Amino acid sequence: MSTRIWKSLFFYFNPELSKTYLQIGLSACFLIGPFLYFYIKSKVSETKASNSFLNLHLLLIIIVILGVGILYPYKYYIELWVDYFYYIINIQWLIYIILSAFLLNTVCKKLLSESKRLNYDEVWLVSIFFGVLVIWIAYNTASYTSYIVGALSFSFIFYLTGLLIYYKRKKEFVVSKKKEKYANSIIDDAEVEQLLEKIEFTLDNEKLYKNPNITMPLLAKKINIRPQLLSQLLNNNLNKSFSLFINEYRIEEAKKLLRTKPHLKIETIAEECGYNSNSTFYATFKKITNTTPAKYVGK
Repeated sequence: MSTRIWKSLFFYFNPELSKTYLQIGLSACFLIGPFLYFYIKSKVSETKASNSFLNLHLLLIIIVILGVGILYPYKYYIELWVDYFYYIINIQWLIYIILSAFLLNTVCKKLLSESKRLNYDEVWLVSIFFGVLVIWIAYNTASYTSYIVGALSFSFIFYLTGLLIYYKRKKEFVVSKKKEKYANSIIDDAEVEQLLEKIEFTLDNEKLYKNPNITMPLLAKKINIRPQLLSQLLNNNLNKSFSLFINEYRIEEAKKLLRTKPHLKIETIAEECGYNSNSTFYATFKKITNTTPAKYVGK
C-alpha cells in the first residue's frame, strides 16, 4: 500500500518522475489480488492452505514480476506497459477479487439478510474486500477522473481499516476496565452452585444458546439476576467469557448432532446450533475440541 500511494503521489506532483518508480508501482499491483485472496482464504476456510502452496504461488508471481521487469523495463518499453501490461495486471487483480468474492459467499448472504448480523471478524473481511474492490475501480476509472483518485482511494481504505482496529481495541479495553471493578469480589460457593444450576436448567430447557443473538443481559433477565452478577460469575468463578460459555453449549449440541445425524450438512448443523457464519462455527469448533467437524465425524 505504501509503495502504491507514494508512487502515485510522486508521479501526480512530478510527472517527470523516474520510470523505475512507475514500474515498481505497477508491479506492486500484481500482488494485491493474490494477497487479498490468500488472506480471506486463511480466515474463512476450514483447513488452512499449506504454506508450501502459498509460497510457491507467490514465488511464481514474484518471478514473473522480476522477469518482465528485467526483460522489458518500463523506461524502454512504455507503450508495452501502458497498452498491455497495465491491462493484464488489472485483469489478474480482478480475477483474484472475483475468487475472493466466492470465498465470502456466506458472509455476503448475511450482509444482505435483515435477520442476520455480521460479527466483527466478518465486518473486517467485508471491509477489506470492498476496500480492494474500490481501489481497483478507482484505478480503472482514473482515465475518466484523475490519476490521484487511485492514491486517494488507497488512503481512504487505509484510514477506514485503521478505524475498525481502533474500535475493536477500544471495546476490548472497556471490557477489561469493567472486569477490574469486581476483580477482588468473589461470590461464595453456595451462591455459585445455586446460580449455575439455574443457568444450566434455563439453557438446557429453553435452548437459549441456539439463539444467534443471545446476549448476557438477555440470559440474566431469563434467570432473573443482574447482568453484572452473571458477568462476575463467569469471569471470576468460571474464568470464562460469556462468548466462550455459550459456545461450549453450542459445540456440545453440534457434537451431538454430528453423532446422531451425520447426514446433515455442516451448514445446517452450524445454523441449528446458533451460528450465522460457517467460518465462525468451524473456528469455534476447532478451538474448543482441537479438531474439525469433519474429522470429529470420522472418529
